[in-house]
Amino acid sequence: MKAIWNGEIIAESEDTIVIEGNHYFPPQSINTSYFEASDYHTHCPWKGKASYYTISVGGKKNENAAWYYPDPKPSAEEIKDYVAFWKGVEVND
Repeated sequence: MKAIWNGEIIAESEDTIVIEGNHYFPPQSINTSYFEASDYHTHCPWKGKASYYTISVGGKKNENAAWYYPDPKPSAEEIKDYVAFWKGVEVND
């Protein structure tokens, strides 16, 4: 799977985990040069507190377009630090 935004591959992996229709990419599969930490957080009842990244490619920013669970609840331990995308990021083969 590839995650693409603004014409660049920002993550690529054969080992994503699909939960609720979202592909979660292993942390080592993201191109960290495109990711900036964000102060934004949300909460999922069964996964826990999500943290976000802003994606920056080619001088354009996509605020809070990637999320991950640094300390998930036990029910979601398998996706600890895995990264998922939304807000126009294409995820495909």
